[in-house]
Amino acid sequence: MSRPPPLRLRRPGRAAYEPTWRAMQDFTAERTPDTPDQLWLLEHPPVYTLGLNAKPEHLLDPGNIPVVAIDRGGQVTYHGPGQLVAYTLFDIGRRGMGVQTLVRELEQAVIDLLAEAGVTARARRDAPGVYVDDAKIAALGLRVKRGRSYHGLALNVDLDLEPFSRINPCGHPGMAVTRLADLGIGYDVEAAGTRLARHLAERLGYRLETVE
Repeated sequence: MSRPPPLRLRRPGRAAYEPTWRAMQDFTAERTPDTPDQLWLLEHPPVYTLGLNAKPEHLLDPGNIPVVAIDRGGQVTYHGPGQLVAYTLFDIGRRGMGVQTLVRELEQAVIDLLAEAGVTARARRDAPGVYVDDAKIAALGLRVKRGRSYHGLALNVDLDLEPFSRINPCGHPGMAVTRLADLGIGYDVEAAGTRLARHLAERLGYRLETVE
């Protein structure tokens, strides 16, 4: 029986958004057919990001929070301290996986994490992400080039939710957002990341390897 492929786990800590985005682009452009897939778990300083389809009217009042137009799909979202960001640098072509399958597995990994803590969550086909009741707890946005993915998902752990009131989250006016802390789940970002990585590796058939 063959060993599962490795998934190299990197944890940069808190990292500025734009250099991290450029590093993802560089990794994706330079990787070879034999390059192991990577999962980056980190936090960002406060930033709004606008996807390729983003409409300016969904950015209501950014104030002094930087706004960065980027190359993932989707609309506008917010990243900040206390939010777990998971970047999925996967060769999905090599794995024989389509983009929609990756989206579903990312959503399900978050659903599994919440279920483990006794909270029921669900995905929505009309608005990618993960929801508890009608409140969004995780947002997804991907870019795929030549069968290789980057960007990923953002899970609200214990961040300040006020900046979400200054946008229409993911292009949906008035969408409620929530976080693990409000659901009685006491994980910090590091603990949530450890659990998410495990669930994602289980779902996709990887073996985790932590690297510096």
